[in-house]
Amino acid sequence: MTRPLPWAGISVPAADYNVRLVAGALAVPVYWGRDARGRYLLILELEGDHTELFRRDHASVYGIDVDLRNASTAGQQRLVLTLDQSVDQDLFLGLCETLIANLMSVTDSATAVFVTLAHIRRWKAFLAGRKSRLLTPEEVRGLFAELQFMRALYRTRLTPKGAVEAWGGDDDTHQDFIFANKAIEVKSLAGRDRRTVRISSEDQLETALDELFLVVCRLSENADAADALSLNELVTTIEHELGDADALEQLSGKLAGFGYAPIPDYDEPHFVVSGRQAYRVQGAFPRLVRSRLPGGIARLSYEIEIEALEGFECAETGVLGE
Repeated sequence: MTRPLPWAGISVPAADYNVRLVAGALAVPVYWGRDARGRYLLILELEGDHTELFRRDHASVYGIDVDLRNASTAGQQRLVLTLDQSVDQDLFLGLCETLIANLMSVTDSATAVFVTLAHIRRWKAFLAGRKSRLLTPEEVRGLFAELQFMRALYRTRLTPKGAVEAWGGDDDTHQDFIFANKAIEVKSLAGRDRRTVRISSEDQLETALDELFLVVCRLSENADAADALSLNELVTTIEHELGDADALEQLSGKLAGFGYAPIPDYDEPHFVVSGRQAYRVQGAFPRLVRSRLPGGIARLSYEIEIEALEGFECAETGVLGE
């Protein structure tokens, strides 16, 4: 971590916990805190009794304790998130910061409890599937491009749930999206100097489905652009746009499988989609595929020059369908 943790200035109490109010216009008060054991806390101060909702929707997360406690003031409760292992403080900070952002528009305690428990369930999926390393810059760009294409799907062709189901995430499918007997492989290019796309296997540009497309998404890093988004901001935007509990749960699982969790490392860089071009993979399209390889050759990767794809361009509407 290169920035100070919000708990750094909070002293360890002899008993109970010390707190500091989270900055921002939150209708439901939220506090950073530390308990007598020096552990890091995030505390929501609630009006009313939310025991039934907590018991129904509570989810346990390894390394993070989630507890609903009665406050000293009558008619109040506190929802307390406690980090058990300080070595995971960067992930806990990411959970807390994204939760606080989701609570900005919440106006009552019951909704705050619901949003918090739903957020924790999504984080449980993130942490269950996370890899032991950060995504590489290339993986960040690739995931960003795929998620932007998913947005195009649920805005023009599929339902939100259908778009999430069409996305392969990091599973064993050879193409990134499959729907309506179509397969789509999405590739990202960064900057204006990239002239090739990298194909990572002999199976990516071959399918038994009726149609196969290659979609090339050009990304530019521009934090000052009005429509620029970081990977974390894009995921949050999609979560708000989906509006479907089943789609959100499935998206969380697929993002976890990809190795993504909304930690501060993905707050930068900010990308703008500067262009997106679709190509129909057919006929003399330049590619290496398993069915045409000499025996004994496997697990290859190669690059295709963008200029060699002239003549295979098609409108994106042809990929998305009417």
